[in-house]
Amino acid sequence: MTKEEFLHLQHSESVVAQMAATVFAGLLQHQSLTAENEDELVERSIAIATKLALRAEQVIKSDEEWVKKATGSAYLLG
Repeated sequence: MTKEEFLHLQHSESVVAQMAATVFAGLLQHQSLTAENEDELVERSIAIATKLALRAEQVIKSDEEWVKKATGSAYLLG
């Protein structure tokens, strides 16, 4: 019997993992998957997905980044 692995990803980690899977699928459209290049393609996919997520974090401000002041107005943290 193979060893089971369990993951408990935070929401942001699962989003980046999904992005990496999409990037990985895109890379496979142009390059064949082999035992020799699998790890390289996985690492490249994760790096690209992480880069996209970090850039989105810089540009996009989510609702949770807005804080309502006691006076009723809102301001952006950061």
